[in-house]
Amino acid sequence: GVRGAYSEAAAEKAYPNCEAVPCDQFDAAFEAVEKWIVDRAVLPIENSLGGSIHRNYDLLLRHSLHIVGEVKLAVRHCLLANHGCRVEDLQRVLSHPQALAQCENTLTKLGLSREATDDTALAAKYVAFNKLKDTGAVASSSAAKIYGLNILAEDVQDDCDNVTRFLMLAREPIIPGVEKPFKVSLSMTIPFVVKTSIVFSLEEGPGVLFKALAVFALRQINLTKIESRPLRNQPLRASDDSNNGSKYFDYLFYVDFEASMAEERAQNALRHLKEFATFLRVLGSYPVDTTML
Repeated sequence: GVRGAYSEAAAEKAYPNCEAVPCDQFDAAFEAVEKWIVDRAVLPIENSLGGSIHRNYDLLLRHSLHIVGEVKLAVRHCLLANHGCRVEDLQRVLSHPQALAQCENTLTKLGLSREATDDTALAAKYVAFNKLKDTGAVASSSAAKIYGLNILAEDVQDDCDNVTRFLMLAREPIIPGVEKPFKVSLSMTIPFVVKTSIVFSLEEGPGVLFKALAVFALRQINLTKIESRPLRNQPLRASDDSNNGSKYFDYLFYVDFEASMAEERAQNALRHLKEFATFLRVLGSYPVDTTML
């Protein structure tokens, strides 16, 4: 997104002294790290209301970057418009589809039609630069300051518990230890809670996924998230039963669990998982963000 996007606020929370470089697409952020244009990428992965950002799950597998941290950001949407405009003057509102969905009840009560843009801050920029009088934007208070818009209403999201989780990506992995707090940056020391993210695929069969998850339960490792995505190059696979000629979806499973790859129990769990997984990749071990803005 452009300046004023929530991703910029997340980047500044992760690295307070950083120079935030905006990218117009998620792919461009991955490529900027790989090409040494920037040191880190900070990208949204899930929202407490809108769910997972599936595009970034797919890009994690397509690229070779490593997860080195996470930040959680409380998202507070504002209704913005040009100075002199009132709520009753507006006929439509622009924003990212997820932001519009998160404010659906509020916008319906105001009788505003909705139009999607690529980014919340881009919507604010468009309204400001075109001096629109009948159009508002749903975006952050930072976007209002940057583009000179007036905040007509704050906290217009339908649920006050609206939190987005962002991942911090780097070219090289950083494996947190098991005995002391982990420093992400000079100003950000994380209490000792470590998470590891992996992705794997399995053969089809009864109880196979149960066996895969059991390798963690057997070692008292807590799973915090599981996400399945169809395998892109081979989304359908023929059944082993040649008589019925049926096909089934072939999936990748993204799993987050609370343990560091520096721990023997995590290494043993993945060694066990490799015995029946057709593919396995560790995406990163990193400190859990226990703070909230």
